[in-house]
Amino acid sequence: MREKDFPILSRKVHGKPLIYLDNAATSQKPKQVIRAIVEYYQRSNANIHRGIHTLSEEATWAYLKSKKRVAKLISSSPEEIIYVRNTTEAINLVAYAYCAVLKPGDEIISTIMEHHSNIVPWQMLKARGIVLKFVDINDDGTLKLEDYAKLITSRTKLVTLTHASNVVGTINPVREICRKAHEAGAISLIDAAQSVPNMPVDVESIGCDFLAFSGHKMLGPTGIGVLFGRRKMLEEMQPFLYGGDMIREVRLESSSWNDIPWKFEAGTPNIAGAIGLGVAADYLLGIGLSSILQHEQSLAEYAIKKLGEIKGITIYGPTPDKRVGVVSFNIAGIHAHDIASILDKEGIAIRSGHHCAMPLIKRLGISSSCRASFSIYNSKEDIDALASGIMMAKKVFGK
Repeated sequence: MREKDFPILSRKVHGKPLIYLDNAATSQKPKQVIRAIVEYYQRSNANIHRGIHTLSEEATWAYLKSKKRVAKLISSSPEEIIYVRNTTEAINLVAYAYCAVLKPGDEIISTIMEHHSNIVPWQMLKARGIVLKFVDINDDGTLKLEDYAKLITSRTKLVTLTHASNVVGTINPVREICRKAHEAGAISLIDAAQSVPNMPVDVESIGCDFLAFSGHKMLGPTGIGVLFGRRKMLEEMQPFLYGGDMIREVRLESSSWNDIPWKFEAGTPNIAGAIGLGVAADYLLGIGLSSILQHEQSLAEYAIKKLGEIKGITIYGPTPDKRVGVVSFNIAGIHAHDIASILDKEGIAIRSGHHCAMPLIKRLGISSSCRASFSIYNSKEDIDALASGIMMAKKVFGK
């Protein structure tokens, strides 16, 4: 699907055609995104908002246009889109700016399938007496939804979870969980790093208060990410960082803050990254997120079937219809890093390790795994090559 739009896919690695299956870590960039970034630097490189000259006005217009494109992607308004560096910074923004009002004994509920970025920031609040609770998983990698009834109390202030797991690919019922949070008087935050690139995401339908995702996983550049926040929440919160552009007025004695979303975007932003992100959003919308999900789930189904024929393999996670295009596995008697190393020699890029989700890896009873993750430019032929590479690794290790 549109493979020719991605220049890097034409290169060779160790003399073999590149087969890129590490999209859950970062996706490749289409030439449309690359061109937009280059054109900004070549034609309109200037700071935004404050300049009267043509270059500044062009840069400002492009920056604002990108917010409209990203807002359209998740069915929000541009005023509710805050640009940050990545999902991690977006979650930290909420941890610092919203959670400043939490009191000792207040509770935050997360899950054990989270990326570290949706665990560690909340752990830092325990020093203030905030209580942290975790929802467990079933053996198939789905959440134990019944845990929410046990864990949510009148002291629960925030319920947060990943929309789709970066390890087992599980798509969580975030709409239902956000509703449970609101019924208890709590707010909700969704880590959408693995869902926004791969499936339709509508913040109005989900009903979340915050939603975070990264540009580099959705065909966009690195160093740019998004925090969606409800207007009411953002207007009530204090800024995360302080300095230029996030102010309305500065006096020697005190200062007042700019309107949202600018209140949360201190200093010169990643203008080029924002422009590239907007183009990436348009690219995804042009294909259709429902089509992307269908494509990736078909690849996941094929991979589970194809790899499942290999003796000694263990595949983690739910059935293909309950996951995005992420398939994690292990081969008995061979370390995940060794598998990944041998595959690299064949030009095949996968991820190995704990995937920044050590609690989940421990819960699965393993120390690491291999992970193949798919995007729009992957095909069943890529999975055939992956299976052949695994068989080669088994032969090398006598397995």
